[in-house]
Formats: sequence, structure tokens, C-alpha cells
Amino acid sequence: MLSAKSVFQEILGNDESFRLFCSIAASGEAQGGWENGRIAALVPDTQRALASKITRHGADEDKHGRIFNALLRKRGLEPVEVPREADYTMLLEARGVGLAHEKLRRDEPLTEHDIVIYLAHSRVTEQRAAAQMAMLCGCFGDHPEVGRAVTMISKDEENHLAYCHEELLRLAAAGYGRTIQRALRECALVEMEVHRCVSLAVMRHMGRILGWSQRKSAVLRAGVKAGYGYERLGGWRRMVTLRMPERRDALGGGGTETATPEEPEFA
Repeated sequence: MLSAKSVFQEILGNDESFRLFCSIAASGEAQGGWENGRIAALVPDTQRALASKITRHGADEDKHGRIFNALLRKRGLEPVEVPREADYTMLLEARGVGLAHEKLRRDEPLTEHDIVIYLAHSRVTEQRAAAQMAMLCGCFGDHPEVGRAVTMISKDEENHLAYCHEELLRLAAAGYGRTIQRALRECALVEMEVHRCVSLAVMRHMGRILGWSQRKSAVLRAGVKAGYGYERLGGWRRMVTLRMPERRDALGGGGTETATPEEPEFA
């Protein structure tokens, strides 16, 4: 019987597939660290209070990249070049999701609208990351090799998602509600397509490395496409709805607060 756990067990059990998996993950996290670092440096004066939180977000992403590289080193492996068709972050940037790298490389302050776009992009992609890490944590949280790493990263992703919810709700209350709705929907629709394409590409590479049969590869491809179909039919709404998180000020070092029932959901 094929399951996410059985597939990942195969990937973890083979050095070459593990090498590719960790290389893809490390590259994406490092790219996210760079993007957040540049955004923190360019935050407009009107949103300076966000700079430290964005810096923390970027530092977490850098840490995750180092964790995946450390997992490789523990096996005596070196990272491999990430196939372009499996490069999630670069494909999103190429499709216009988030802030263009050309803009981030300039030393010009961002606008409040740019910050809204950044947070909308982060909210959608952090939903994906949080869900994936929660799945890995559920399957391998007690694994002697990767358990500690996936548990730590999963907690960080939950904090990142909470931060995005809270800051977007704050900006919605400040008058950016329609802009946020539009940005979230546009980002989610593109992200779903990119995630499907990347998932299929990764499955192709893993199938080649692990010698999967045509039947097994076909079943896994069908699973990826079915997941995309579900998201297109309405599952995407989980990526665009905003709700005040139980964990408040998740990236600001503050304490945990519980949202009250009166605090509205925003979609």
C-alpha cells in the first residue's frame, strides 16, 4: 500500500534520493532567508515595526537550510544542484508571485503595498510549508535521524504562518482588505500550479533514483494530480482565509495569547 510515510521512508533509506530531497529543501530555505533579509532591510518607515519580525523569519529560514545541509553531512553527503523544474521558490518568482528579486536587489525602500504582497505570498507558501512539515513530523517525529530536525522546523513554520495571519489582519483593518483578498487569491492559484509541477518533477527524479515501476510512478502521479484537483475545486480556500492565531506575536518574542471568539475571521 502506497502512503506518504512509505514513500518518504524509501527516500530516507537511499543516499541518492535523500541527497536530492535535502538539497531541494536546503536551497528553498536559503532562498527564503535571502528574500526575507532583503525585505527587512528595505521595509518602509511606516512599517518599521515589522523589520525585526521579517529578520527573524529570514533567520529561521537560513537555520532550516543549515539543518538540511547538516543532515547531509551526517551521512557524508554533499548537496547536489537542484533541477530547475524542481526549484519551487525560483518557479514562483518566475511566475510573478511575491516581490521580484530585481526589486529586492535595489537599495530602494519598499512601499506598504509591497509589504502587503510579501505577506500575502508568505501566508500562502507558509501554509504549504506548515502542512508539509506537520505531515513529516507526524510520520517521522520520533525518527532517530531526522525526527528532531522536522519537529523543530515544523514549530517554526507554525510560527511563520501565525505571524502572517496576524500581520495581514492588522493591515486589513488599516484599509488594505480588498488588496489582500486579491493578492491572496492570485498567489494561491499560481502556487497550486507550481506545487503540482514541482511535485511531479520531484517524483520523476525520485522514481529514476529508486527504480520505481511504471505502475507505481503512475499511481503517485495520479495522487499529485488528484490533490491539485481538490485544491482547484475549493481546497485553495484554506490558503486565503485569515484568522487571528492563538499564538500572538509569534516572531516578536512576546507571549502566547489566545484569540477571543469575537475576533473575526477574514477571507
